[in-house]
Amino acid sequence: MVYYEGRVFRPPSEAYSLIVQVTIGCSHNKCTFCDMYKEKRFRVRPIEEVKADFDEARRMYKQIDRIFLADGDALMCRPEHMAEILRYIREVIPECERVTSYGSPASILCKKQEDLDELHRLGLEMIYLGVESGSDEVLRRVNKGETADEIVRAGLMVKEAGMKLSVTAIAGLGGDELSEEHAVKTAEVLSRMKPHYIGLLTLLFEQETPLMRDWQEGRFHLLSPMEIAAETLTLLEHIDCEGSVFRANHASNYVNLAGTLNRDREAMIARLRQALDGKIKFRSEAFRAR
Repeated sequence: MVYYEGRVFRPPSEAYSLIVQVTIGCSHNKCTFCDMYKEKRFRVRPIEEVKADFDEARRMYKQIDRIFLADGDALMCRPEHMAEILRYIREVIPECERVTSYGSPASILCKKQEDLDELHRLGLEMIYLGVESGSDEVLRRVNKGETADEIVRAGLMVKEAGMKLSVTAIAGLGGDELSEEHAVKTAEVLSRMKPHYIGLLTLLFEQETPLMRDWQEGRFHLLSPMEIAAETLTLLEHIDCEGSVFRANHASNYVNLAGTLNRDREAMIARLRQALDGKIKFRSEAFRAR
């Protein structure tokens, strides 16, 4: 069997991908809103262990079309380490059409552009990057570890390498105090990056995190469905991402939105206004999940 340590997370679009842990945990693992990987200490797995997993997967499956390299920050591997893994995938799973991974801003920015160029040449097709917010104040409060400018630079490096860039932002992350700033600044950051894919999630507490404790103790206000809809509407009114596929249809979202910017922006704005007018029901809390 392919080896897995602890809880394993992957983007929704990787539901049918072979998942192999290249790293364990998250290299930063200090974001106050996140409960993922808390039971793990970050480390890079030895190359022979990773290769053994691919060998086992090859024995188990006749056809492997997609591969997702886990855990939370596989791109933190040294460029030569990741390059060897990508070469091995080509050798033992030549039919694979797409290899992807999460990438933190730090794991991207610590590399040279030519390193990313080479990883793309060897088959790394897309990076999932957590933007979370375009507001430096929100980023500081949630201990993201980078500024908005640094996140933009990381995203543009991924695109410069020829890879697809898929980013996520989190509605409600600024609470009521910073809601408008969070919406406007996030729209500005996304407009600067113009990622291929944008996923808008909505803040949700399931397991205990520092931000959840702030909410429980009255230091942070969790936005209502109406407030989330208003914040999302503000974001869409300020965004300019021609060609970006926009999705807010995750289980955490109160109102499902899907379209391609800028073409479908007005239709999505109209749907949010319908929700604010009570003509579309918000998703029940009982059916929200991460």
